[in-house]
Amino acid sequence: MAIIAVIGGSGLDNPDIISNPQDITVTTPFGAPSSPLKKGTIGGVNVILLARHGREHTIPPTQVNFRANISALKAEGCTHILATTAVGSLREEIKRGDLIIVDQFIDFTKQRRMTFHESFEPNKPVHCAMADPYDQNIRNLLIEGCSSRNYSFHPKGTVVTIEGPRFSSRAESHMFRSWGADIINMSIATETVLANEAGIPYAAVAMSTDYDCWRTDEEPVNWDAIAKVFAENAEKVTTLLTGVIPKIHD
Repeated sequence: MAIIAVIGGSGLDNPDIISNPQDITVTTPFGAPSSPLKKGTIGGVNVILLARHGREHTIPPTQVNFRANISALKAEGCTHILATTAVGSLREEIKRGDLIIVDQFIDFTKQRRMTFHESFEPNKPVHCAMADPYDQNIRNLLIEGCSSRNYSFHPKGTVVTIEGPRFSSRAESHMFRSWGADIINMSIATETVLANEAGIPYAAVAMSTDYDCWRTDEEPVNWDAIAKVFAENAEKVTTLLTGVIPKIHD
């Protein structure tokens, strides 16, 4: 039986989107996850919600215990992970409020623990394939869900994940564009790697909230602007997820 994890930020750890919610506290070999897990159902499917940055958004990006988060979801039997994230757009055609069904990442973090393996058994190294890191079956459902609801969306996109919590310099923003990145955030690459290493199919839907700082015809990104756009469009993401989750099967 499928158990779907949803990893999200403010507004997505909401008991109103699930039936029969209950909190559970989980410990892992890597410490505590960002928040208690909230278990319930959506459309008859078992769901677990996890607030990536804590329920009051108190955990900065690099301080998120990504290993504990993924480990906790695996320990609770999660069979799939759906992640949500606010991102900056690095492309003119990706507008504020657009959704992006991510298909590739570039990891530009420098300080994070990116693996569960702190040592190998003798002569048994573990190297996780990462050519196509996002589950195609879940991505197809997200694409179909966006299309059927006539959302403004992009069926693919490469996200570059930076350390944060600072935003990019203008030179960095232009560099990321030249690398082929379409959107930018501070979380998804780390989560993606660990979910793949844990063997849990993972997909992410991103919401564009700003244009980072590469454009010179408007103010550079700031948190208040991000929060405003996210609040105005969060219902699209929750509607998409509640429609897609009942269609995910083992």
